Amino acid sequence: MQKLLNIAKIIDTINEWVGKLTYWLLLLMILVGVWNVIGRYLGRLIGQNLTSNAFIEVQWYLFDIVFLLGAAYTLKHDEHVRVDLFYKDWSPKRKALANFIGVFIFLIPFCLMIIYYSWGNIINSWKILEMSPDPGGLPRYPIKSMIIVSYVLLIFQGIAEAIKNWAIFTGKLNPQEEHHDPSV
Repeated sequence: MQKLLNIAKIIDTINEWVGKLTYWLLLLMILVGVWNVIGRYLGRLIGQNLTSNAFIEVQWYLFDIVFLLGAAYTLKHDEHVRVDLFYKDWSPKRKALANFIGVFIFLIPFCLMIIYYSWGNIINSWKILEMSPDPGGLPRYPIKSMIIVSYVLLIFQGIAEAIKNWAIFTGKLNPQEEHHDPSV
């Protein structure tokens, strides 16, 4: 079990770093968004175009990346929305079992389905080096690839969560240790 917990810790560390990267990308997205607004109105005032479709698409792409890469980080920190009419009153072992089962019944199949159904579109986008239809727009194929990256990270984080939840269920890990690991 300790080897599995070490694997979970490695996955947690990777997704923690990815999550911290998304913080900076979020800041960059906000700055680009502010520039897009200021550039639009200031440009109208002085009669000069200060922003472009590329800047608008950069803002969209950054939002996409933050949303997609933030999913595994959010799962790691148990911050996903959940309807917990019953769950909130369960014991830590019962919650761990529910989470363990949920990873294999819901999370991983859902992620695999997304990867399966998006794979062909992403490959085709790379084959034709798909570009934005807007003048001065950006390539679409790199951002579409983030779908695969994000769902692979989510699968790995799901596996890490399953390992930790199984360890809690079997009494090999204290529930408080699972979410408050100071070494990450």
